[in-house]
Amino acid sequence: MHGTSASPDRLNAQQRSAHIREVVLAKGVELRERYPLLKHQDALGAGILAFALAGMVGSAVLYINGHLVWWACLLLNAFLASLTHELEHDLIHSMYFRKQRVPHNLMLGLVWLARPSTINPWIRRHLHLNHHKVSGTEADMEERAITNGETWGVVRLLMVGDNLMAALIRLLRAPTWAHKWSILRRVLKVYAPLALLHWGAWYVFLGFHAINAVAYLAGTSVPWSDTTLAVMQVIDIAAVVIIGPNVLRTFCLHFVSSNMHYYGDVEPGNVLQQTQVLNPWWLWPLQAFCFNFGSSHGIHHFVVKEPFYIRQLTVPVAHKVMREMGVRFNDFGTFGRANRFTRKAAPQAEVAPGLRV
Repeated sequence: MHGTSASPDRLNAQQRSAHIREVVLAKGVELRERYPLLKHQDALGAGILAFALAGMVGSAVLYINGHLVWWACLLLNAFLASLTHELEHDLIHSMYFRKQRVPHNLMLGLVWLARPSTINPWIRRHLHLNHHKVSGTEADMEERAITNGETWGVVRLLMVGDNLMAALIRLLRAPTWAHKWSILRRVLKVYAPLALLHWGAWYVFLGFHAINAVAYLAGTSVPWSDTTLAVMQVIDIAAVVIIGPNVLRTFCLHFVSSNMHYYGDVEPGNVLQQTQVLNPWWLWPLQAFCFNFGSSHGIHHFVVKEPFYIRQLTVPVAHKVMREMGVRFNDFGTFGRANRFTRKAAPQAEVAPGLRV
């Protein structure tokens, strides 16, 4: 099979997946030959990380010194943090400094610092590689963690953008105390220390300003201590430069990812059924803060070892062959089917099995 002329009618699912892989890989080779800079993968990865971190620090300094409004700083840093998420994903697949442990692990540590809302990336590596093996099944803990397979409603909306809220809801759902303790132990293990600090500070920020708002509406004020006000000044700044950007980025990524992956009734190993391409115009505000994830991530399931910037460049060719081979595009029915692949009524709400992290 060559080019994009293979007839899907004569191919089984494995052959169609192989054809997509062949076409996309060929495009990647062509791009590297046309633009030799793309062959310097380690340098590009390190350069993108340096750019993202410098941008986040620079915008924070501009905001703190009164040269950048808060919302511009928050949006800019959410976008830059989305770059570091893509880098972490590539690092999990050992795409940068594969045989050099020090720079590889340094990059992993830095992308974690840029996104303190997330779990330990060294733990996530095992979960993500497992995701590729069992995508769309109950054993796919990574996608289940971000609500893939849950019925849509207020509870899922609360869970999709808040990692600790999702863990708390699963803890409350757990049928036994042993199960609850198991969830709690795992939460502490995978979220310590950064995510616990991040989400703890976020809740303090929300609570402090909610109390002040209620007091204001009641025509009074809260006599906070000088120490509390000093701590809140720091948290308020952090909410703009790092916490808020990652709350926004987390919601956008989890909303898009959990709805572009299918769950529950996919054929084991059938990559054609694992994801769809989710790229309607009205999702662009969310795509902007997860680096076009809904449009490009499905390509990764077919071609695992291409870095994210190559994947973005191959989108036009990849989408053409994916559509020809039967990959779904913009299957909005997934929102009503709790992400099932089969086009039928969604199942009843279920108790999520265990802690999905």
